[in-house]
Amino acid sequence: MCLLLKTCELKSANTSKPNILLIMADDLGIGDLGCYGNDTLRTPNIDRLAEEGVRLTQHLAAAPLCTPSRAAFLTGRHAFRSGMDATDRYRVLQWNAGSGGLPQNETTFAKILQGQGYTTGLIGKWHQGVNCASRNDHCHHPLHHGFDYFYGMPFTLVNDCHPDRPPSLDAGLRARLWLYTQIMALGVLTIVAGKACRLISISWKLVLSVATLVLLFFMSWYASFGFVRRWNCILMRNHEVTEQPMVLERAASLVLKEAVSFIARNKQGPFLLFVSLLHVHIPLVTTERFLGKSRHGLYGDNVEEMDWLVGEILNAVEEHGLKNTTLTYFTSDHGGHLEARDGHVQLGGWNGIYRGGKGMAGWEGGIRVPGIFRWPGVLPAGHVIHEPTSLMDVFPTVVQLAGGQVPQDRVIDGRSLLPLLRGDAERSAHEFLFHYCGQYLHAARWHEKDSGRLWKVHYTTPDFHPEGAGACRGSNMCPCSGAGVTHHDPPLLFDLSGDPSEARPLSPDAGPVYREVVARVGRAVREHRRSVRPVPEQLSFQNVAWKPWLQPCCGPFPFCACSRDVDPGET
Repeated sequence: MCLLLKTCELKSANTSKPNILLIMADDLGIGDLGCYGNDTLRTPNIDRLAEEGVRLTQHLAAAPLCTPSRAAFLTGRHAFRSGMDATDRYRVLQWNAGSGGLPQNETTFAKILQGQGYTTGLIGKWHQGVNCASRNDHCHHPLHHGFDYFYGMPFTLVNDCHPDRPPSLDAGLRARLWLYTQIMALGVLTIVAGKACRLISISWKLVLSVATLVLLFFMSWYASFGFVRRWNCILMRNHEVTEQPMVLERAASLVLKEAVSFIARNKQGPFLLFVSLLHVHIPLVTTERFLGKSRHGLYGDNVEEMDWLVGEILNAVEEHGLKNTTLTYFTSDHGGHLEARDGHVQLGGWNGIYRGGKGMAGWEGGIRVPGIFRWPGVLPAGHVIHEPTSLMDVFPTVVQLAGGQVPQDRVIDGRSLLPLLRGDAERSAHEFLFHYCGQYLHAARWHEKDSGRLWKVHYTTPDFHPEGAGACRGSNMCPCSGAGVTHHDPPLLFDLSGDPSEARPLSPDAGPVYREVVARVGRAVREHRRSVRPVPEQLSFQNVAWKPWLQPCCGPFPFCACSRDVDPGET
């Protein structure tokens, strides 16, 4: 009787309010993992996670870039519903000192789980904004969105964080501003020379005034772009800046230390831990232990180090006896970055057989990501699901597991994955999924419930250059609108069931199937668009621009500098 009661208690503990561990990589291609077909990169820890759990083969990001994809992941809603997607050139947050960010009226899964008795933590990258009106209001901060604890980067890694890498943050605008400054400075020097040689009649006072204006112009933009590493590349613990600028070589060990420590502190549970890895985003900072060890250069080294980090976090879960009471999830925020290159060396991920990459919302390579769930004793080990699912589905899934309720006062685009994961349902809850590039609808997919066939309609696609490159070489990424895209009328139609690489579009003259599918998807698009409401744009120029009064700083501004964290290896 005692043994039976113990067994019942175990099963009850296993299925009621599990710990939830969410791990998200940054810019990882679906083809970079062994469990998704890569046989040249070593990812044993993530592969083991897939062997012990459920692997999704058609798991889709809601956006092809960091800020909007993560906003959708956290809220279970398309990013444009919260104003976290763009209508112009700025598609992600650019500065810690911008005023845009995840609005305070948005509800994250962390906020709901916090109300259900969970201790909630975020370790790693945030990239959803910090302040609104003052340096310390922290209106967009993780602690104002349901997380009890935060350690990591409020922004994201960029090349500017590395003192030896070429700048990447708004590089085009920076180059133009520098050119304008040089032209104006040359003009001032010409006037001075003309005045000195008595070729022109002008007062020295006016010359000094013009020179002052040029200097002010230079200072106005160099105050931000000249110090990107100091302003953006920082680490915070809760509301306090702990490292400014951050030492990149120590970041991985600090993130790992914090994640393991959070698990140890909260092993009595229940806890929600979102580990938002800095890997594998450029500048691909990799520790000595992994440098030169992979078969795919610096990017491969970084992927293999990321897998080791995941393994150490999973080991911490197992060492505390939490494996059977923890739902573990692994994914990436979007596809690999095809335009990230150093000469002929690829610095971005591999998206397998799928066309396109980061920044491209329509093509599969930009949005198809790994999706792995493990919960021993509850989810079947080694199971593979080919149904279409979304990162937005994680929101209602974890809310349901925690015993909470999804908000009823707004549109929630995600659907709980529990019936699919447990094997209670054979089909995805999504009949249609809509793929946005910024606020522009580029494509839509239809999953026929009866036949299981999967159709995808492209209304807009980016123009690759050079032709046939499969990416937008020479630029940071492909655009969503304007001269760099093609609008298709009639639209492109692919049968993803037999053509997942999107290599063979169906001809409009192929028969009634083309017309019927395009018409059916068109009706679904019109119905979906009726649910879209105007909201304040968080990524407008006004909101993404650098504002010195909003800059997080660990000393008197502008002398922001500190290093309050010590690497575990240095103690």
